Amino acid sequence: MKVWVDTHLRDENEAHVSVFDHGFTVGDGVFETAKVVHGIPFAITRHLERLVRSAHGLGLHVDPMQVRVAVTEVLAENETLPLARLRITVTGGHAPLGSDRGDAHPTLIVAIAPGKEWPPTADVAVVPWVRNERAATAGLKTTSYADNVVALEHAHNDGATEAMFGNTIGNLCEGTGTNVFLAVDGHLVTPPLSSGCLPGVTRALLLEWLGDVDEVDVPLTALRNAAEAFLTSSTRDIQPIRAVDGQILATAPGPLTQRAMDVWKQREADNPDP
Repeated sequence: MKVWVDTHLRDENEAHVSVFDHGFTVGDGVFETAKVVHGIPFAITRHLERLVRSAHGLGLHVDPMQVRVAVTEVLAENETLPLARLRITVTGGHAPLGSDRGDAHPTLIVAIAPGKEWPPTADVAVVPWVRNERAATAGLKTTSYADNVVALEHAHNDGATEAMFGNTIGNLCEGTGTNVFLAVDGHLVTPPLSSGCLPGVTRALLLEWLGDVDEVDVPLTALRNAAEAFLTSSTRDIQPIRAVDGQILATAPGPLTQRAMDVWKQREADNPDP
């Protein structure tokens, strides 16, 4: 398998970055993950736009045209995969040990791996840790995922497949790699970006395509009490939630979730780069 590192393609067993790379030593980096179906990445323009925004938030420079070249070449070298997961990573590059950056250029890595089919529903567990909606990295897709690793392991130990975070004021925020939608009084709502959640690409498209979803703060307890709810992400699209902390929701998928899934399926087929 071929991957891109810095300026050109390499065999995966020859693809290396420095042990002094700031992304490795302190998690100083940003990334995007896109779904690829038969060699075509979905919503790649939106992913690149968010990559640039996240990089800007960390003070890193990203050349979108260079990233497009790298993506194109990686996809061309790995076109036999029917379903794949494309990962674009930009880090602070070679730097001194510690938080200060060096003067090296950022490291660009584009890699691809086989995708997986997600189960038809998800069980989620609310974890005891919170997202800080006022953090310097709130809303940025950074490589600092240690909180997510710990939370997801906690959820797995509880028999769940995804972990759900509240924020510092007790409102629902997001999952480790997902946004969340739920029914409140017969209407779909999703936490606003001010909650500290990531501005997901799938989330944004659903808001546009459905047109009647409210972005409102809801207490974390609202998820357990919802008649129906679902997760969204770039690889799972829309996944109904079956249970929250072991409590089975009334329907999965419910009628609002099913409508969202139907709209998604149609609009996704219409345009691979909406």
